[in-house]
Amino acid sequence: MKNVANARFAIKNWDEKPYSEGPELPKMTRAAVTKTFTGDLAGDGQVEYLMMYRADASATFVGLERIVGTLAGKTGSFVLQRTGVFENGAAKESYFVIAGSGTGELRGLRGEGASAVGHGMEHPFTLTYEFEQ
Repeated sequence: MKNVANARFAIKNWDEKPYSEGPELPKMTRAAVTKTFTGDLAGDGQVEYLMMYRADASATFVGLERIVGTLAGKTGSFVLQRTGVFENGAAKESYFVIAGSGTGELRGLRGEGASAVGHGMEHPFTLTYEFEQ
């Protein structure tokens, strides 16, 4: 049976640095980001994003995020794989729980979600999830 967790996350730190750029080459950066989640998912997240910026300031990104906390009363951790684009001031992304990444009471967690958020430090987060039987 699928469940839906509704939460919010606040970005606590965003540390982004270029790791590959040059004349007529798209800039590539790595960002280490820390977050705090509240709601049906409560805890802390750490994500590493890799981003490629185009000349029009749009970007494509991928990331892995470990979340440690409580999901609907169950404690543990899991890892999300995130992919998305940043265009016209909004980040649109999809994410899913990586199979086998759940620990503690979150072992066997499977789930996915998508979002579209603008600039700011606090955003909604939704995860449709279930546990493997």
